[in-house]
Amino acid sequence: MSAKTNELIKAFEENKGILRFSRILKEGFHRKQVKTLFDSGKIRRIGHGLYQLADSPALSNPDLVNAVLQSPKSTVCLISALSFHEATDEIPRRVDLAIPMSSRANKIDYPPVKYYYFSKTAWKAGIETHKIDGYDVRVYDLAKTIADCFKFRNKIGFDTVQKALKIAVSEKHIRPAKIMEYAKICRVDNVIRPYLEAFV
Repeated sequence: MSAKTNELIKAFEENKGILRFSRILKEGFHRKQVKTLFDSGKIRRIGHGLYQLADSPALSNPDLVNAVLQSPKSTVCLISALSFHEATDEIPRRVDLAIPMSSRANKIDYPPVKYYYFSKTAWKAGIETHKIDGYDVRVYDLAKTIADCFKFRNKIGFDTVQKALKIAVSEKHIRPAKIMEYAKICRVDNVIRPYLEAFV
């Protein structure tokens, strides 16, 4: 194995075992080195343009990490965010990602993802950054997620939204005023108000 290929392995190790193909090229490596490592089984492809050292430990939440690494401008939202915050018993069938209206949705082969386009103001509001397996993953906080779910209630199912609201207020102690603050940004304050009033 060439010295340059060994350097590439070191680059993987310095980046927690995962590198995007575009970054590999940007750092001066050649696609030939990637092919050598791939053919020898030292790295595996885990997503569109995303490679991982074969002997790296398994990720605790591979779908979220892989999706966000392949779509760096996105934020985990809706059912995926509810699941992350343990505010639903629904198992996500895909990773829900929010991107700004003006952004282009990156192609992701795996895991399955669904993009939702948010206005710039709604996209910026309520973002938290969580460390998952050493990677920064942006997820909307629970209050913002509830407001988003009301906005997209026809797409995700109103029963799921109502149950999540109940869990958020009753079990997670999210303040109704905080939810209303985000509901105004998402323009669903009139829709959500009667449901919140039932908890007050």
